Amino acid sequence: MDTLIQSVDQRTRLAGANRLEILLFSLGKDSHTGREEVFGINVFKIREVMHVPEVTHAPDMPPGVKGMVSLRGQMIPVVDMAHFCDLDVETKPSVLIVTEFNRSTQGFLVHSVEQILRMEWNEIKVPPPMLANRLGGLVTAVTELPDKRIVMIIDVEKILAETELEQDDLTRFEGVESFGRDATVLFADDSSVARKQIAMTLDTLGIKHLSAKNGEEAWARLEEIAERAKAMNVPVYDLVQLVLTDIEMPGMDGYVLTRKIKDDKRFAGIPVVMHSSLSADANITIGKSVGVDAYVPKFDPRELAKTLEPFIKIKTAD
Repeated sequence: MDTLIQSVDQRTRLAGANRLEILLFSLGKDSHTGREEVFGINVFKIREVMHVPEVTHAPDMPPGVKGMVSLRGQMIPVVDMAHFCDLDVETKPSVLIVTEFNRSTQGFLVHSVEQILRMEWNEIKVPPPMLANRLGGLVTAVTELPDKRIVMIIDVEKILAETELEQDDLTRFEGVESFGRDATVLFADDSSVARKQIAMTLDTLGIKHLSAKNGEEAWARLEEIAERAKAMNVPVYDLVQLVLTDIEMPGMDGYVLTRKIKDDKRFAGIPVVMHSSLSADANITIGKSVGVDAYVPKFDPRELAKTLEPFIKIKTAD
């Protein structure tokens, strides 16, 4: 299984070109429907794939968390993916996908892994409402395989939130105070959990905000704002003072969105801050290469506030 996850540098170059690789996996055949559906996760979030090691069970674990495993001296929580997808499967999971994002490490139990699929982000689509509402709202994007199977890409950040592996929201907001400035931020993120967290932070900071579910939607909103600014005979910066973007988004990723903003004179003076669970140095380097003004890992409201503050205060004080 080690050959599944290879060069991070190669995958970094893919990300900068609006491409990605997703690992396809199965959670087993649902005993109710008889179907074995295909799921996917961005390889960038995966540290390794292994056969399930011995799991140490502990009392008072959150629902869906099977216990802990020791991985090279580090104890990491093990999450049963079938539980969160509400699938009743008879076979036991045989594979552990060890993931690393949001500066946390956890293992996801799955039935089997299939292959790594190289794709462009414009082949990854926002799921239609009927599909998005399946599996408790865990499906954040979908794509179609050549054999016509549908791959559902899971919102792993939502899983962390629901397993309570993420710190309580109220605790995270201690020390976050209003900037006392009149400003508007446009933010883009395909995760419903992330959008909620960002909105809560901006509300606490006293900043007005507009949201988008992906890069394409964010770009469309920016073009609408630019048209409005033109009609008002004011610079776009008067209407929106900062763009906050995720990296991984269906249709158009954060790198491409940033490049389009920086290459368009209409958006001169508007800083772009990248806010992502992909916090490796390689991702930060790509962000800088496309013109991003700052990079902040998910998700710490205090750190996000600290990153936004100089842009908001300097620009709105002009």
